[in-house]
Amino acid sequence: MGLRYAVIGTGALGGYFGGKLANAGHDVHFLFNSDYDYVAAHGLKVNSVAGHFHLHPINAYQRTADMPVCDVVLVCLKTTANLLLTDLLPPLLKPSTLVILVQNGLGIEERLSQAFPNLCIAGGLAFICASKRGPGLIEHMDYGKLTLGMYKRGKKDENSRKTVEETLLNTVVADFNQAGVESHFSRDLALARWKKLVWNVPYNGLCVVLNSSTDQLMNQPHSLAILKDLMLEVIAGARACGHAIDDSFAQAMLDSTRTMTPYAPSMKLDFDFRRPLEIEAIYSNPLQAAAAAGQPLPRVQQLEQQLQYIQSTYLD
Repeated sequence: MGLRYAVIGTGALGGYFGGKLANAGHDVHFLFNSDYDYVAAHGLKVNSVAGHFHLHPINAYQRTADMPVCDVVLVCLKTTANLLLTDLLPPLLKPSTLVILVQNGLGIEERLSQAFPNLCIAGGLAFICASKRGPGLIEHMDYGKLTLGMYKRGKKDENSRKTVEETLLNTVVADFNQAGVESHFSRDLALARWKKLVWNVPYNGLCVVLNSSTDQLMNQPHSLAILKDLMLEVIAGARACGHAIDDSFAQAMLDSTRTMTPYAPSMKLDFDFRRPLEIEAIYSNPLQAAAAAGQPLPRVQQLEQQLQYIQSTYLD
C-alpha cells in the first residue's frame, strides 16, 4: 500500500509537485485557500514544459480538520505563513508522519521542531521555475527538481542501517522519481540549504530592489558583478558555519541561470502583489548564523536592509 500525502499550500510548488504525484496515481490530499471553490468545481490544471495535466476530480479541502491523517505532509507555504502550522498540522499527524518543508531559507526546520518537539521533520529544496497564474492554474516554465534531506533522525532501523525516517524519506524520493520529478536524497540538509541560498539570496533580493527579472540581471555587467559578489559572500558564510562550498559554485550558478527561461523569482512576485517577503528565512537567519560563526556578510546585510525598507512602504 502506497503512502498517503497531504499538501499544505497548493500554490506553484504544492500544485506542481503534489500534482505530479496525484497525476501518477498517488493518494494526495490538497489544502486550498482562496481558490477552493473553483478547484472543487473545475479541478487543478498544470501547464508544464514536461507535459500538461488536469486533476479533476481532485481531493481538495479548505480545512486540515477535514483531511485524513497522512504518512507525509508536504509544506509548500511561503515561510511567512509558517506560524499557521501550529494549527494546520495536528489534524494530519500520527506518530510516524513525516513533515517535509519544501521552502526556501535557513532555520525553518529548527523553528518547527521547537513547536513540535517529537515531529519527524525533513527539508525540501525545489529547483523550479513555476508560478500560479490564476485559480486552479499552475504554470511550469523550466527545471523541476527536488532535493530532500532529514532534519531529525529517529531510532535505528536495524534491517537497513538507516533511520526509520530516512527509510520513509527515500520512499518519498522514489515516489517523486516514479511521478516524473527528478529527486535526490541529501545526507546534509544544512549544506543543501546553504547551496540553495547561493542562488536565492542574490536573485530574489536584486529582482525586487532593481525591479528586474533574472535575464535582465544576467545581461547587464554591473548587476552581474553584484550577483557574483553576493554569491561569494554567501559561500563564505556557509564555510564559516562548517559547510564547504567551493567558490567555483558561484560561476556554476551564474552559468545555469544564463540558460534558464527568463523568470521572476517568488520574492519578486510577492513584491509585485504587495505580499510579505521571505526576508527572515532567506536573509536574516543566514546573517545570524554567519555572525555567530564570526563571519560578517555586509553585502547580504545591505540587501536585507533594502528589502526591509521596501516591504515597510506597503505593509503596516
